[in-house]
Amino acid sequence: MAFFILIPHPDFPPRAVRGVTVAVECERGDLRLRYRVEGAAEVIWPAPTPPERTDGLWKATCFELFTKADGAAGYVEFNFAPSGRWAAYVFDGYRAGMRDLALAAQPRIERRGDEVAVTCPVVDGRIALTAVIEETGGRRSFWSLAHPSGAPDFHHGDCFVAQLPAPEAL
Repeated sequence: MAFFILIPHPDFPPRAVRGVTVAVECERGDLRLRYRVEGAAEVIWPAPTPPERTDGLWKATCFELFTKADGAAGYVEFNFAPSGRWAAYVFDGYRAGMRDLALAAQPRIERRGDEVAVTCPVVDGRIALTAVIEETGGRRSFWSLAHPSGAPDFHHGDCFVAQLPAPEAL
């Protein structure tokens, strides 16, 4: 298991959220992510809904995973809403050639208090772990392992700074 600490974008600080962490584990063909929000009392959590593919999840509280093979131009983006909705896209290059990523099984998303647990297919390569947190009053903060200069941009290559942990033995 690997443990990551996300940092807020300096131009969009949170109101009450003190931190976002992610525990990552690869096991038996699954990738398990556990996002935890510290100071979540003012977070706007989307109401539970039936799990389904949905676009535009990043406009509200949403947890994300990007993955990119070393040296590749293309990458994959996953969006996980605490409501249970999700999205998965593949890109040919930086914000180019976006299309839905076909999955054999949809991700499983479960919110428990200030944690959101996700199970999805194992992915290869470098990763970017990110989150958009909406708090009361409509304030949104943008969290990532690293941020490029300028506006928040989770697609930027500077965000892909981590490697997945090795899968655990069966």
